[in-house]
Parts: sequence; structure tokens; C-alpha cells
Amino acid sequence: MFTSAIARPLQLVTRAMQWISAVIVMGITSYFISKGPRGQHIIYQEVIAVMSVAFFLPAFVSPFLPKALSKFVLAIDIIFSYLWLTAFIFAAQDYNWHSCFVNSPFGLSCSKKKANEAFMFLTFIFTFFAIFLEVASLWAYRRENATPDPHREKNGASHPAPAGRAPLDAPADRPADTV
Repeated sequence: MFTSAIARPLQLVTRAMQWISAVIVMGITSYFISKGPRGQHIIYQEVIAVMSVAFFLPAFVSPFLPKALSKFVLAIDIIFSYLWLTAFIFAAQDYNWHSCFVNSPFGLSCSKKKANEAFMFLTFIFTFFAIFLEVASLWAYRRENATPDPHREKNGASHPAPAGRAPLDAPADRPADTV
């Protein structure tokens, strides 16, 4: 069974890999921006990397405060998974369809461009895995901390009637003069 004790280390490792990959993309892309002409794809990749480095930080606390942060972190993961997939597709178009050397930034080695593309994919895939781990962790937390059902009466009522009042499904008392 998947428990919170299993989920926490998996989440932390996934989050660390996700954040480290985003930092590496930010560094390589910043290097590209400093060296040559900046295309729209490089600017997009830099913006996504910088935003990810900041927005992924609450995810490190999420395994320890699942009730408070899981929904927020899950929304961030869903949004950024699409953004990172788009960044990866842009990099693949720029560096795999045509000559890597002549694409933006012109003249830089293809190995740096391919490394940047690889870390974009890693950031995407770890963000994608984080979505499922966050959902599984929240599910395990709720299952482990669920309150048991209250004692049910044999007539199916979940709570006994308050003192001094008949249950709602009991026959109504009619005054003797109205019968």
C-alpha cells in the first residue's frame, strides 16, 4: 500500500530533481542570452525557468503539510508541466530539425544546446511525475487521517435525535381533539 511514509521521500527526490533541472536550464539559457542574439524561444525558456525556480519552492514543504499546500502545489505542477513541455518542443524544433549550429544563439556548440534541451525534458518529466506523486500522497494522507463513520442506528440514521425531540422519521404526535 502507498503510505505517507513512502510518499514523502519520493516526493522530495522528485522535487529536488525538478528544481535542480530548472536551475540548470536557467543557467544554460542565461549563458545563451549573454552570448548571442536572443530568439523568442530562448526568452520563453528563460522566463519559464526563472518562474519555476521560484514557484517550485513550496513543493519542498508540501509533503509535510499536505492538507494546506497539496492543492496549490498540484495546480502549479499542472500549469508548469504544459509550460515545460512547450519549452522542450521549442528546443527540439530549434536544435533537431535544422542545423543546430546556426540556430539561436548562432555559433555556440550544439552540445550546450542539446544539454539545455535534455534538462528541459527532465524538468518536464519530473514535473509530470510530481503531479501523480502529489495526488497519491494526498490520497494516502486522507486515507490515513480519515475519521471513522459515526455509529449508525438500526433505522439508518447517522445521528441520534437530540434529547426531548422525536426522530424526524417518527410518526407525528397529534393532539387528541384533531383526530
